[in-house]
Amino acid sequence: MPTINIQLFEGRTVEQKRELAKAITEATCKTLKCDPGAVDIIMHDVKKENWATAGKLWCD
Repeated sequence: MPTINIQLFEGRTVEQKRELAKAITEATCKTLKCDPGAVDIIMHDVKKENWATAGKLWCD
């Protein structure tokens, strides 16, 4: 069973997350030839103050 972890900045709507989950599930099933019930997706909302790229916090 594939489990997909997604980290994204907080602030996305529930509808956006629904659409993302649907699209990723469909792509996973098509690629891996598996049943949608086998695909788990875990979304982690992250505050910009807890994420850095190139040594700089995204909140800065």
